[in-house]
Amino acid sequence: MRKKHGAAGYLFFLPGFLFFALFILYPLIRNLIYSFYDFRLTNIHQLDFVGLDNYKHVFGDEVFWISIRNIFIYGIISVPGQMILGFLVAYALYQNRPGTKTFRVLYFLPVITSWVVASLIFKYVFADQGFLNYAITDMLHLTDRTISWLSEPGKAMIVIGALGIWKGVGWAMVIYMAALQGVPKDQYEAASLDGCNAWNQIRYITLPSIRNTTFFIQMMLIIGAFNVFTSVYLITNGGPLHQTEVMLTRMYQKAFSEYDLGYASALSYVFAVIIAGLTYVQFRLKKQE
Repeated sequence: MRKKHGAAGYLFFLPGFLFFALFILYPLIRNLIYSFYDFRLTNIHQLDFVGLDNYKHVFGDEVFWISIRNIFIYGIISVPGQMILGFLVAYALYQNRPGTKTFRVLYFLPVITSWVVASLIFKYVFADQGFLNYAITDMLHLTDRTISWLSEPGKAMIVIGALGIWKGVGWAMVIYMAALQGVPKDQYEAASLDGCNAWNQIRYITLPSIRNTTFFIQMMLIIGAFNVFTSVYLITNGGPLHQTEVMLTRMYQKAFSEYDLGYASALSYVFAVIIAGLTYVQFRLKKQE
């Protein structure tokens, strides 16, 4: 009887496992194999084994290091921005007061807005002849010259980071609001009776109570920062001269512009190892708290 029930369990498990094996596990293994070959889209029937040459080329590629730098710049801008603003908005709106539901919807709208649409809007706003330059030169007369928001790498990364913040604040807000609902209200009441002001209540009650949620949000946002692609691709396309490239745009360029799938495969695994390493470090630091 036990064997019969065990077989039935495996049958329920089988469709999901087959889907995982066919569409996730098999492509991962094939991609790992391709990373050791000179494999190009221009001749998909020819595979020349090159060993670790693709990985050597990755670490010797100047654009690779530029992409790493830009990911860290993007993360430094977008991750704290989303977390801080998301918490502040959540703290202001987590209680059911009149009008809070409307503001919750408004703050969450960017999350469900298409990355393509949002990126094109930001590109229009920050273009050399875009709305922002028109506003500060012709309307407000703050300056006489056009500011190159997207032509200078530093400013371009700030714009892309600002888009990441705009898109992600609503997501962080929702997660924080769920966590805030679990903070015992009697702690706030006791703190108020002891003369504790709002800032100290946040510092000594709220933040410690939602520490695990903060760690989760931080983890997800860092992984999301490493996966930034659409905004960079549509706003700057990695330019000028690859100065705003990130890992995924570099991978896309090597695979579908230069047709070098072997190099792109090696780059993808280097990318995965970096994310795995950062995740491991964060968990280790979390355990030491």
